[in-house]
Amino acid sequence: MFVDKAHIHIKAGDGGDGAVSFHREKYVAAGGPDGGDGGRGGNIVFVGDSNLSTLADFRYKRKYAAKRGENGKGGRCRGKNAEDLIIRVPVGTVIKEESTNRILADISDTEPYVVARGGKGGWGNPHFATPVRQVPRFAKPGLPGEEYDVVLELKLLADVGLVGFPNVGKSTLISVVSQAKPEIGNYHFTTITPVLGVVRMEEGSSFVMADIPGLIEGAWQGTGLGHQFLRHVERCRMLVHIVDVSGSEGRDPKEDFETINAELRKFNPELAERPMVVAGNKCDMATDEQIEDFKRYVNEQGYEFFPIMAAIRYDVDPLLNKIREMLASLPPITRFEPEPPPVVNVEDFDDHSVNIRNVNGIYVVEADWLLQVMRGVNFDDYESLNYFQKVLQNGGVFEALRQKGCQDGDAVSIYDVEFDFMD
Repeated sequence: MFVDKAHIHIKAGDGGDGAVSFHREKYVAAGGPDGGDGGRGGNIVFVGDSNLSTLADFRYKRKYAAKRGENGKGGRCRGKNAEDLIIRVPVGTVIKEESTNRILADISDTEPYVVARGGKGGWGNPHFATPVRQVPRFAKPGLPGEEYDVVLELKLLADVGLVGFPNVGKSTLISVVSQAKPEIGNYHFTTITPVLGVVRMEEGSSFVMADIPGLIEGAWQGTGLGHQFLRHVERCRMLVHIVDVSGSEGRDPKEDFETINAELRKFNPELAERPMVVAGNKCDMATDEQIEDFKRYVNEQGYEFFPIMAAIRYDVDPLLNKIREMLASLPPITRFEPEPPPVVNVEDFDDHSVNIRNVNGIYVVEADWLLQVMRGVNFDDYESLNYFQKVLQNGGVFEALRQKGCQDGDAVSIYDVEFDFMD
């Protein structure tokens, strides 16, 4: 079964907890703290697999969770990092966050891509030893791993997309120019899944052609089958619009042409600007006047017209040569760039409460809303760090610390960030 869209939940592993331990050895007095740090939680990693062509495997298993990192141990033994969870998907799969539709990754090759990062391991108690606090009896828990509800969308990687009404000859054309063998029948929606074929030209040149199941009016809103497969046109570098120039099914070729173009434009305005040529099929059933009239109409729209008879491969080569010529000057197949997480503002949260605990002289700050803000902060960037400082100020964190008795020079810990408080 061909499945090109799936909804799944992914959860990276939590970090392991740091250990509270003290060195104990014969003849060694006051060995001091020696608790190890926790290990990192496993990442969720997506890898493109050219042997897969559908997302059917995700219909039944919809939750994927990586393992948490191992807790730290005594003797400064760091906990083991958890293994990454590898999820294999067809090449061409786009991964989006379900709630925001933000693109997390475009798996257009076989390189692994980390979509959800495992949480960092917590610090063991040696990190908290100071000349004043020589026996810290506390450690830091591991941070939670990233967690998303995601949508997987398969968008075929093809150079050329064949579009047009059902039963106009798209499947016939791809079957005679490539090794693809789609089902061909004299009825609508014979092709119910996209079909890829490699068209090999002389001198070793080739390109990939996709037969997109027939579109009809209203496809962009969900009518017919086209709405399921319009997404596969988005990557195509150019389009070949096939029209039944004879009007053998009682439709006007000009109206067909305009209808399909309108559907592409409504689905994605960029598709209306995609380079395109027009192939008039079933010329053996049309009069010379019909062919010339439609050719004139297409040329007036700014497109080149190629009359063909796909079933017997008549005059198909000029069309293929034109496609090859156009592809030579077009940019490569579209890749969707991952989008950065949106900037989270304090005002976006109804609950601004924070939980502050004094743990052996360290003020530990915890708040769900603050953790979400921190995921979008780059602490190696000066401007991003200033933004985080403003969040703490505007969110009332500094005021809450003062009320808890925090003074200048006191240590403050906010998840995996530590700093000295300066009023």
